Amino acid sequence: QVQLVESGGGLVQAGGSLRLSCAASGRAFSDYAMAWIRQAPGEERESVAAISWGGGRTVYADSVKGRFTISRSNAKSTVYLQMNSLQPEDTAVYYCAAGATVFTPVDGYNYWGQGTQVTVSS
Repeated sequence: QVQLVESGGGLVQAGGSLRLSCAASGRAFSDYAMAWIRQAPGEERESVAAISWGGGRTVYADSVKGRFTISRSNAKSTVYLQMNSLQPEDTAVYYCAAGATVFTPVDGYNYWGQGTQVTVSS
């Protein structure tokens, strides 16, 4: 079992920045690829960024490339999402999730956090 707890969400104006954190406990954090997945009201879940167990490979959704950066510290059992140039369309609940690889489909992640709300005002 892996327990995941997100933090860092909030309300920000368009063009602003936020940094999300996800702290893991339980089984070895470094065994898992990690992802940030978001869901806006009435929308499907979208994987916005994923990082391999060692941090050497990252994958981003086209909608966030060049604006968001995923990173991890296996020493701290934490994954981060730096979000810059935020836009109203980035408004969603953001979840971190642990899975097998950076190519794991959204519904294939084994463990999920409770989510943190990000709201971007125009």
